[in-house]
Amino acid sequence: MCGRFTLYADPEFIQDELDIENEDWKSNLSPSYNVAPTQQVLTIVKGKKKSRAGLMKWGLIPFWAKDASVGYKMINARCETIFEKPSYKHLVNKRHCIIVANGFYEWKKENNKKQPYYIQSDLERPLLFAGLWDRYVKGEQTFITCTIITRQANEKMEKLHHRMPVILHEGNWKNWLHPSDHSFEQLNQAFFNEDVSLHYFPVSTKVNKPINNSVDCLNPL
Repeated sequence: MCGRFTLYADPEFIQDELDIENEDWKSNLSPSYNVAPTQQVLTIVKGKKKSRAGLMKWGLIPFWAKDASVGYKMINARCETIFEKPSYKHLVNKRHCIIVANGFYEWKKENNKKQPYYIQSDLERPLLFAGLWDRYVKGEQTFITCTIITRQANEKMEKLHHRMPVILHEGNWKNWLHPSDHSFEQLNQAFFNEDVSLHYFPVSTKVNKPINNSVDCLNPL
């Protein structure tokens, strides 16, 4: 799964790297070393000519939900079942997004306690998580929310946890933003089985509390 991540990359780098057509998102973004569910996260969607960036609330609220609190339980969506689950199936081939991160955390049980680890690209470049998004309206309030798609962990990651985020390759992320171009079967083959080169190291249990949000969260033990 993916329950915490970081984003501290230079906004100008993100702007150029992801071919973003708008710039208004940069003034609303601050470095975060402990992004937690229900917080605003940087997402990329298909724009008019290029890609478009903006903030969404992490934790999907389906448009038909009776209560917005369901978002707390929907921070991740399993790639194996998004084609079937009522909360997601109407978004596949329609509302794809990318959640941008520098790395993410996972916890492993060691010596009768849960030890947090920080995972990042071997190249230490931003990671692009495949996601889905939806719009929820209640009265005069509108919530734009998203979820991170997860897959079975690869051979290296399964030593920490049996699930991991679906991470898009640099050369394939634009295709993810054009969902109508792919059938369910093509989506599964083209994106959900991709592999990336990651490394990880143990970090302080400070990250266990979302209130702790400083670069110290990344200090290797």
